[in-house]
Amino acid sequence: MFTASKLQYDYGNRLYRLKERKTEQTKEKIKLFGHMNEDDYGSVPPPADFKFVPEFNDKQNATFYGAKLWGENFRRLMEVHPIYIDPDDALAGRWMFILQRFRPFESVVSNKNLEMAPIFDYSYLKPNQEKYGLLPGIGKMHHFAPDYRIGLELGWPGLLEKIRNYKAACTPEQEEFYQAEENVLLGIMRWIARTVARIREMLPAQSDAAARRNLLEMAAVNESILSGPPKTFREVCQWMAWFNMANRTFNRAGAGCQLDTILWPYYEQDKKEGRLNDEDAEFILACLLLNDPIYYQIGGPDEAGKDMTNLLSFLILEAAHDVKTSVNITMRVHDGLDERLFRRGLEILIEDKKAYPRFSGDKALVSGFMKNGYSAELARERIAVGCNWMSLPGCEFSMSDLVKINFAKVFEVAFYEYGDNGRCSTEALFQLFTTHLQKAIHCIAEGIDFHLRNQYKNAPELLLNLCCYGPIEKGLDASNGGLEYYDIAVDGAALATVADSFAALEQRIEKDKLLTWAQCREAVQHNFEGPEGARIRCILSSTDKYGHGNSLADQWAVRVAKLFTELITSSRTPDGYLMIPGLFSWANTIEFGKEVGATPNGRYRGEPISQGANPNPGFRKDGAFTAMAKAIASVQPGYGNTAPFQLELNPTIIDTENAIDNIEAIIKTHFNMGGTLLNINVVDAEQIRQAYKNPQQFPDLIVRVTGFTAYFAALSPGFQKLIMDRIVTDQ
Repeated sequence: MFTASKLQYDYGNRLYRLKERKTEQTKEKIKLFGHMNEDDYGSVPPPADFKFVPEFNDKQNATFYGAKLWGENFRRLMEVHPIYIDPDDALAGRWMFILQRFRPFESVVSNKNLEMAPIFDYSYLKPNQEKYGLLPGIGKMHHFAPDYRIGLELGWPGLLEKIRNYKAACTPEQEEFYQAEENVLLGIMRWIARTVARIREMLPAQSDAAARRNLLEMAAVNESILSGPPKTFREVCQWMAWFNMANRTFNRAGAGCQLDTILWPYYEQDKKEGRLNDEDAEFILACLLLNDPIYYQIGGPDEAGKDMTNLLSFLILEAAHDVKTSVNITMRVHDGLDERLFRRGLEILIEDKKAYPRFSGDKALVSGFMKNGYSAELARERIAVGCNWMSLPGCEFSMSDLVKINFAKVFEVAFYEYGDNGRCSTEALFQLFTTHLQKAIHCIAEGIDFHLRNQYKNAPELLLNLCCYGPIEKGLDASNGGLEYYDIAVDGAALATVADSFAALEQRIEKDKLLTWAQCREAVQHNFEGPEGARIRCILSSTDKYGHGNSLADQWAVRVAKLFTELITSSRTPDGYLMIPGLFSWANTIEFGKEVGATPNGRYRGEPISQGANPNPGFRKDGAFTAMAKAIASVQPGYGNTAPFQLELNPTIIDTENAIDNIEAIIKTHFNMGGTLLNINVVDAEQIRQAYKNPQQFPDLIVRVTGFTAYFAALSPGFQKLIMDRIVTDQ
């Protein structure tokens, strides 16, 4: 770990200054843009006087679509993008804009989820999308993974040559696609070239010899990657940083790679030839992690099941330990994982309290993905590269974390329709819930087909195409048949909300006979208003919750999750695409809740739904982690996508002699029972209380929101409260 005295130009001091600047930049972004309920990206605030206006082919709605304008607008933005160079950094550049967000759809179209240009009409799907509160994923971008090795082997010039070779032999229909890809590359290369020129301009004014030497090396590194494939460890990290920044600038994409194995050959060669030592490598890695919190994986099995842990796996962890900012690193846990890496990851999680690393479960992920017809070898190549999602780098189109079904909204539709026809049993209600869930899933499937028929004409994946197998070779966008595998992730949300609601009705009406159906419907419909409503809410909400262990709610959660899984996996979309179930809500927890009235579990109208596969906060007063681990394992869909376990740990719990052993036991137990992904916050409850009252007094407090980490102060008040409610259980 590097140390710092703030003044000298050594790694510790440089990193200290880089982190200080990042903190100030984050404060400035909050001031400029307001709250950010998403990843803490590596972007920096743009100059106040910078303006960019894209070219529109839909001038009436002030938007653009199609490969031609996506490519041209991206190139134009890259050619004027402000240059960012920090003499303390090992890597050049920062990004400032997202081209996708120059398309003002929300201001010109009534459907808030619409990201397709208005000419692409799916109004025939909207009634059911709105009825069931669906996120159809239509028009959404990225959320699949590139294979960095393609770009690293060819370099920018090689990629450009590849595109031009295919373009020379393409059909007239493909020419626009290849020209757009060429524009993307020319824009990136111009951005890098302008950065090199600026570095050269800075040199005469740099009086510090060590800083001057760093700038000279930085310029040489970037000149080298402009002329051919990256050859050294620093060149590879710089190439990856440019690809990541360009990817973010294009459409916010943040899927990473198996970082320890991707970098290993370059690290090993540099060490052998005396160009690099471990201190150098650790600092360069720290700069890469500071550049942007891309989703990286370390550890895990190779195709044959052999552990991939190497020395870089440890150095990546140490680099994260050095930066202590928002980082997204996943460690893949399997039977052969190097125990030293696992333990070191837990030590850093506890010591830094920054919610990283997180842990994925290889056993269930591999066996589950194989149920879709894939081999074990291929299943092991599917790595963690997003909030809740896995992907086969460069060859799988999955739309992960984009398509969601709000179980609570489906339940609400069934509950009020059920009330109208007078059938009085939870079993009858569940059958009606099943009917409506089938309709919701069918609507989702039709939306997936619409997306895959039209997305390439709306917003092609020009950046990710570059590092995928097929799109450039076939002249087809990744969303339009360019990739080899198409299996679309469909997530269910609000599991605990619905399970607890079914259980409350069954327990208090059918078993205890404390309430009638009419009383419950009346109270729920009127948001538990008045003394009688409050009394009924108290009776309903005091029922044992999902996660309690052997409760009715636990049984209902398993039943709902099983139903969802069976309905998703029993058929394909009308056009024949495979769908894979998961349980995850991401940041939709609040928005989904706003669309749903009061529910029989005692939740008030408009309150957030439950998060992912987790029980509702306060499900047990004793903080039984084992019970929660068992409950979440029991509802896993089991087809290779995740149902994450969000675990909140107070430092008072982990400040024990056996803390690491206990947390390791929870993780391994959960994965042995079928768990797939585990996110852990280590946050003091009192600190969260104080941060909620005065967020700006805690600028460095980082929490894991769902699949991503963020600065607590950067979150909206609604999300801050959501985090506090999860952690502070004695309110």
